Amino acid sequence: MTASLFAASVAAWRATNSIPRPITPPLDAVVKLSIRAVDGARTADTLGAEREGTGIVIDSNGLILTIGYLVLEAASILVMTGDNRIYPASVVGFDHATGFGLLRASPPPPCAPVELGDSSNLGELQSLVVAGHAGAGGVTGAALVSRRRFIGWWEYMIDDALFTAPPRYEHSGAALFDGHGRLVGIASLWVSDALNAGVAFPGNMFVPINLLKDVLDDLVRDGRRRGAARPWLGLNTEQVDGHLVVTRVLPDSPADQSGLKRGDIILGIGGDSIGSQSEFYESLWSSSAGSDVTLHIVRDKVVKHLIVQTSDRLSYLRPWHMV
Repeated sequence: MTASLFAASVAAWRATNSIPRPITPPLDAVVKLSIRAVDGARTADTLGAEREGTGIVIDSNGLILTIGYLVLEAASILVMTGDNRIYPASVVGFDHATGFGLLRASPPPPCAPVELGDSSNLGELQSLVVAGHAGAGGVTGAALVSRRRFIGWWEYMIDDALFTAPPRYEHSGAALFDGHGRLVGIASLWVSDALNAGVAFPGNMFVPINLLKDVLDDLVRDGRRRGAARPWLGLNTEQVDGHLVVTRVLPDSPADQSGLKRGDIILGIGGDSIGSQSEFYESLWSSSAGSDVTLHIVRDKVVKHLIVQTSDRLSYLRPWHMV
């Protein structure tokens, strides 16, 4: 589902100028997160050694939901409520597939937790509420202008991602509420084309809350989802003129150890030709972490075949503590 440019523009204007207030505003459950990464964190060069964002209290025992990249390799986490009370927190779980992160504040902040809604029920051009902590824009209105598969250059892909407009620039971990005050998404990104129509129409991408429901118990109990870990290479790619081009290789990652380089063009994987990022990910993720995959690439007009031993992304990160 994607709205037309005109309809999306009108809906975004209407949402901005007439914020639908939830029946029971759960805004005391919207908290500020301040995170410091471990020394030498591998994610520090892209995410920073010190990070700030928003978290949402989702149970009475201090469980807080946020976007996972904020808490990767966290050494310390502080939670600040709307009345400026500060609570220490620890990472409970992280899910690479969805991008969700879970924390637990101790003691639990004295607020009513939010109710999880049903993101599949959201309709085209529906007015919603975006809520970040006070220092990150507070509460604003937004319209749902598109819902579709989202493909990220960092080995990430989800179905039914929610795209809203107008954009929030301090978006990390912000909550998306429906008109009944139920949580339906967590903000991940600023995007330049929320409509995916080839025109500049900035907005935000939210991870739909329904992706959390199947893995929430796993994350609370084990820190990660059940089953074999998803294979990870440690590279960034971009689709350019119908070709999948390697734009970055992370140091000491499986891709780096195999000899993959920036500028390589990926033609196929394991004997299957690749025409898009989504095909690449689907083929890569058909195995489990630790397995060998063969990448067919073009470098300097020469076809090469590289064998890469995939790994679990979490094993690449610097030691960090999850309770």
